[in-house]
Amino acid sequence: MTKENRTARLTLLIDPEKKAVFEELCKAEDVTPSQKVRQFIREYVEQRLGEDWRKGRTDKPE
Repeated sequence: MTKENRTARLTLLIDPEKKAVFEELCKAEDVTPSQKVRQFIREYVEQRLGEDWRKGRTDKPE
């Protein structure tokens, strides 16, 4: 599977001060902001739908 099929881009707007603080906090944890956002999304989806949220999905990656 190509990388294009495994990833999707998410663009969001955030005020500059929050962005700067978020980047500082991520740096202190030795993670990138992208890694942290992916973690937040993964945890949110699993919290709402359970860890097996992919079961039965027809649009899941192969």
